[in-house]
Amino acid sequence: MARTETPVCDFGRPAPDFRLKGVDGKTWTLNEVRGKSGLLVMFICNHCPYVKAVRDRLIRDARELKDHGINSVAIMSNDPTDYAEDSFDNMKKVAQELKFPFPYLYDESQDVAKAYGAVCTPDFFGYNKDLKLQYRGRLDESRKEPAPNARRDLFEAMKQVAQAGQGPKDQIPSMGCSIKWKNE
Repeated sequence: MARTETPVCDFGRPAPDFRLKGVDGKTWTLNEVRGKSGLLVMFICNHCPYVKAVRDRLIRDARELKDHGINSVAIMSNDPTDYAEDSFDNMKKVAQELKFPFPYLYDESQDVAKAYGAVCTPDFFGYNKDLKLQYRGRLDESRKEPAPNARRDLFEAMKQVAQAGQGPKDQIPSMGCSIKWKNE
């Protein structure tokens, strides 16, 4: 599993539209998941140790961001051929076990990950109410293991986006496992 870091935020880049199947059986679009103050798009998967280490914090932050008008959505774009843990059935199990407070969507074609420029899991894209990119950084400063009093970069940035429409100028990249692309 190659460790990969996200590129710097391309401020103002519009969120690419999508139409993806969720683990709840519903097909979701960008407009259906957006919040009144913004949207957090998270590229995650089931098998990545970086994602597993932060899932509880992702769930906490998504719940708290909802109070600020920011909705969240998780998208799984990995090719599950070599990683059975990332199968759609296992996505359903993980979402149910952890009680995800956001839609968990399957990007089977990987077109959505490519449109967003996602490179790793987790990879975070924070948009304002106009769906213009304002955050592309890490979850928090504790990395894999939660550290007491760790700065919650993503949460604070998205709270700022909800209030001011703009994210912080200084952002620290997220890091994780590279997306598992299909052999073409």
